[in-house]
Amino acid sequence: MNQPRILIIDDSKAIRLAVRSTLSRAGFDVIEARDGEQGREIITSQSDISLVLCDVNMPRLNGLSMVELIKADPSHAELPVVMLTTEGEPAMVRRARAAGARGWIVKPFKDDVLVATVRRLAQAGCEQAAK
Repeated sequence: MNQPRILIIDDSKAIRLAVRSTLSRAGFDVIEARDGEQGREIITSQSDISLVLCDVNMPRLNGLSMVELIKADPSHAELPVVMLTTEGEPAMVRRARAAGARGWIVKPFKDDVLVATVRRLAQAGCEQAAK
């Protein structure tokens, strides 16, 4: 069985590197996008993504808007999305959940929490990607 493919969407190269390093060590296949627009393009062009980790504040297309656009497409409605951000505003969390995000992790993240969350949710994403 292939390793779950995780898409990291964050405008910070340092964050993408840290997340990639943590998830790669845990056995995940990781790809990256630098903003919500590039992330949306990857999601719509690649059917093997198991889970998306997405920042909120990014140029071109922010994370919340990206989730709303992706989840509005029935072919991506079941793709697990976890917001990974410095933001903790309750209204933002509610908006993300209403849009379809399945989790919210505040930066700086703990490696074990990130890996456990991704493991738990990526299985559902793997099953969706296989359909």
